[in-house]
Amino acid sequence: MNHPLGTQPAPRRTPLSADEKARAEAGFVPLVAEHLAASGRFRVSADTPEMVELFQRVARRVGDMLQRPVVSYANGRYIVITFGQEEAPGLTGQVAFSD
Repeated sequence: MNHPLGTQPAPRRTPLSADEKARAEAGFVPLVAEHLAASGRFRVSADTPEMVELFQRVARRVGDMLQRPVVSYANGRYIVITFGQEEAPGLTGQVAFSD
């Protein structure tokens, strides 16, 4: 079917099956952990809610595996997974400024 110039329909994405989601999550965990250990940051395209959820689950599993806080930030195009801030014992997480 011909479409007028500039009006190509957006490609449809087939949702992942439960098995595909589980395999993707299991496969990405070691990759993300390796990148975090090497550079402290992992960035990947995640332009659908399904992909954001997948990589958020990956981030949680990586944090559990490395026994360190891991956070993820998504903006609708990418998701960035990085190490979270670790609080030192006795600190409240609040910062006081003085002149």
